[in-house]
Amino acid sequence: MSQPEQMYNYHTWATQTILSRIKELPSSVLSQEVNSSFPTIAHALSHIYAVDKMWYLVLTDTGMPEALQACIPLNSEIHGSIDEYIQCFADLSVQYREWLQGQTDLEKTVLLDNPFAGVRETSLSEMVFHLVNHGTYHRGNVSTMLRQLGHVSIMNDYSLFWYQEPAQV
Repeated sequence: MSQPEQMYNYHTWATQTILSRIKELPSSVLSQEVNSSFPTIAHALSHIYAVDKMWYLVLTDTGMPEALQACIPLNSEIHGSIDEYIQCFADLSVQYREWLQGQTDLEKTVLLDNPFAGVRETSLSEMVFHLVNHGTYHRGNVSTMLRQLGHVSIMNDYSLFWYQEPAQV
């Protein structure tokens, strides 16, 4: 298994781990307002999902400006239950895994036209690493939000992933 695939597996596992923790809590935790990076945990999860979907589109040959436009509505699509988020992330994970299995050269470079930063030649693996890093950053936001709401979060570090069973989709 390539390093980008391993990192994506970690991303899936870590996201499932924090979603499972949220599922253990009262359903109201999803929509409780908190003074943080996002107004609610649901907003943070919608953002992570929208960006995951946007990078999937880019990795599967959609231009980044078009992928951003397609995924902007997902950023504000707030689901009413944690089960809906679990299903959205699981469905997208299946798409990513199929795409990863079909790749023979993750070091292949493409021209990335990032509307926020400009044009750059970028490898597919760099985009996967960015996706994972972005998810890690925002899972940290969610952990902080859980603590602010009086709940314990859950460890989802990469080093813990090494000792876990592979994520099941």
